[in-house]
Amino acid sequence: MSKHALKLTDAEMQDFIINGYVKVKVDFPPSFHENVYQQLDEMFEETGNLGNNVLPLIPEIQEVFDHPVVHGAMQSVLGEDYAMHSHRYCHFNQQGSEGQNFHKDSYEGDEQIRRHRCRWTMAFYYPQDVTEDMGSTAVLPGSQYYETGESAHQQPDLALTGEAGTVTIVHYDLWHRAMPNQSDKKRYMLKFLFIRLDEPQTPAWKNNTADWHALGNGETSEHPELWASLWDWYSGKQNGVANGVSRTEVDTLIGILNSDNERDRLNAAYRLGRIGATAVPVLKQALYSRSDAIREYAGYALSLTGASAVPTLIDALQATDDSVRASAAFALADMGKTAQEAIPTLTRAAQDPDERVRRNATEGLGLIGQQVSENMDLSETVEVLTTRLRDDHYAVRDNAARSLAKLGTLAEPAIPTLVAQLEDENRYVRFHAALALKQIKTPEAQNALFNHLFASRWCALTTRGTPY
Repeated sequence: MSKHALKLTDAEMQDFIINGYVKVKVDFPPSFHENVYQQLDEMFEETGNLGNNVLPLIPEIQEVFDHPVVHGAMQSVLGEDYAMHSHRYCHFNQQGSEGQNFHKDSYEGDEQIRRHRCRWTMAFYYPQDVTEDMGSTAVLPGSQYYETGESAHQQPDLALTGEAGTVTIVHYDLWHRAMPNQSDKKRYMLKFLFIRLDEPQTPAWKNNTADWHALGNGETSEHPELWASLWDWYSGKQNGVANGVSRTEVDTLIGILNSDNERDRLNAAYRLGRIGATAVPVLKQALYSRSDAIREYAGYALSLTGASAVPTLIDALQATDDSVRASAAFALADMGKTAQEAIPTLTRAAQDPDERVRRNATEGLGLIGQQVSENMDLSETVEVLTTRLRDDHYAVRDNAARSLAKLGTLAEPAIPTLVAQLEDENRYVRFHAALALKQIKTPEAQNALFNHLFASRWCALTTRGTPY
């Protein structure tokens, strides 16, 4: 039975695109959160922080994320078929702490995955009332699109205070920190991760407005092209929406890609990306630049350009420079269905000698393949992704397993290898292998998954005092 979902409105979705977070509150009685808080106290006193095992220890937490306002907000941002990731952690901010510096979280060591389009979120849940002096979590609204602290810190910091039951869903790349705890109270915050499994086809929120500009964000806003393009992507619109920029302006914008100002580079890239085919030749030159920044922002622009940029990116997958190939694979992955003709080339790129290229290609095969599986033969792609489950680099294995999960029943030939990777040395590869078996949905996959789960189940009631 499907869970009830109270989805975001247009205004709330617009705010998430701009600021990178949305705050909701579950309507459970105070006693519910007091119980969670008490169990966290006992955990720290008896065993210390159990990290990923906090959910099996306190299964009531699942009710928070199943609540209609949380579930609906998560669906609005990540699509209806999202999944809770296996990484979760209780952040304990003790009395008198100095807090943290602002930072972006890593993707468990995989730094190359950062994307403006939201495919990962974090949820911050407070099981007690939290005021600013208690060391609340703080964010820099809108900073999810910035890579440098210099740009991020131009945004005003915001303390995420709230009553018990407050849940803040944030774009995974939003800069955040724990503030100093200047009170005499300890502060708990439970952080859970979630991932998108399906690329947007239609708006997943309570959508009544098709045009971003009709929402009244203003043409003089900070990143008009970026925000409008993300609205279109969340709405399921294909890339390649032209904005009427002249050829003369193209040359100026290309020059800005090398600017020291990250915000200017960001705006130039997205303005170039919405020009269309006219900008592709000069963007191709930028893609081959020796500058990582120019190459990265040229990739954003080419990805947004749409179908006319696909041949250029396919050609770049043959470049002698490893960084160019990696950038091309990254850009093609972000294009989704628009880049379906690149699947054969990306399948070969998933076997590239450079691990960055393999990592980006394996991710792209899942992002693109899930949207074209009904009209393309992906058997070779599944075969290559299966071999990548045994790659030397964990990020490649992790992306291969997640891509197979996105391909669903098409990944059935990978079942034996996925079962083997349930014992991978990396805990998150194990999780994505299990997720892939769940998504394949055949009896063989389900039996393998149940056998594993029954054998590895951790019992929260079993302690030294109650061994049986």
